Amino acid sequence: MSKLNKNTKLAVIGLGYVGLPLALEFAKKRAVVGFDIKEERIKELKSGLDKNLEINEKEIQSIKQIFFTNNEEDLKSANIFIVTVPTPIDDFKKPDLKPLFKATEIIGKVIKKNDLIIYESTVYPGCIEEQCVPLLEKISGYQFNRDFFCGYSPERINPGDKDHTVSNIKKITSGSTPEIAKFVDDLYNEIVIVGTHKAPSIKVAEAAKVIENTQRDLNIALINELSIFFSKINIDTQAVLEAAGSKWNFLNFKPGLVGGHCIGVDPYYLTHKAESIGYEPKIILAGREINDNMGKFVSNQLIETMKKKRIEIFGSKILIMGLTFKENCADTRNSGVKNVIKELNIKNCKLDLYDPWADPEDIKKIYGISPISELQENTYDGILIAVAHDKFKSLGIKTISNLCKKNHVIYDLKYLFPLSKVDLRL
Repeated sequence: MSKLNKNTKLAVIGLGYVGLPLALEFAKKRAVVGFDIKEERIKELKSGLDKNLEINEKEIQSIKQIFFTNNEEDLKSANIFIVTVPTPIDDFKKPDLKPLFKATEIIGKVIKKNDLIIYESTVYPGCIEEQCVPLLEKISGYQFNRDFFCGYSPERINPGDKDHTVSNIKKITSGSTPEIAKFVDDLYNEIVIVGTHKAPSIKVAEAAKVIENTQRDLNIALINELSIFFSKINIDTQAVLEAAGSKWNFLNFKPGLVGGHCIGVDPYYLTHKAESIGYEPKIILAGREINDNMGKFVSNQLIETMKKKRIEIFGSKILIMGLTFKENCADTRNSGVKNVIKELNIKNCKLDLYDPWADPEDIKKIYGISPISELQENTYDGILIAVAHDKFKSLGIKTISNLCKKNHVIYDLKYLFPLSKVDLRL
């Protein structure tokens, strides 16, 4: 691999929540090809539109060294390929590596001798060298660590977070040889102002990524289990957490629906690898079971509280406020709200879905119905505030209460309002 210089050209494969901000940041330093297989996505970006609402039009159009394309031939001019495609799970909660393999196949057809492929997509330890490298060798006809090289620098993008962005989140880097590891580290230090951490191997970097979110998943699972217990003995979980939080080393985690492209997915990549070598990861799977079942618990809590108020459940009108996986972002992937909606549909409730952040077309594809765009007063038997969007807090509890019928239940899942102003909290 030649030394890094201003003529070194990058290609970023996959222009979603991770790839787009990364490509734009690198394009401030050098020429970048921004590639995505979706033609519609490329058309949007060329016009300055980011459907994910993460990057504004002015910023996209102000950066001149980026070329957006869905034409594989345009990738041939690049020397470094950075893969930022999704790595979801399938219906059986197993890693779905089809997008990763598709991106690898595309790169295998265009790489030249001495090119470098860096993966950012979340994988299990060993995946790059055991799965992607053989595919690259097969398609390209080149030999790994002689004709081409690989690196791994796991993404740490936090959708909706305008403070922790690409340039000010510390980056893990790694490479397939010591020289390549230094090259990858130097590359990312061009754009990451807070520095990097150079891992000793690709496998270590892969493992570091999946345990970051597995740790969070387990901590949230503990608090979720406690909230279930506290609800049975009529203690407000938030009050308990505030009291316990007065100790200096108490960890600040809150109960809730766990979803998204990381926390609700990454642990299954780790357990997949563990099970493949004959090890049963008991604690990780226990945490996943608790968090996966929170949607059912939340829906049952809402229904039971409505029954206590003598509200007829069959045909009851319920408003779900918030459909994204977290606050103040448009990302609906793997949203924990989906399981709540599934359970309420089983109970034959009539649901209205509302989220000013989410793309209406995405919601229609997921749930088969279009979300409402306007809120009507005196309409609902129950309201579930499922996501802590700032827009919901700014509405105020009085406005939200006015959306309800006289006899109603408001379930504030995210503690946006005081307990005295709502009927139920997690």
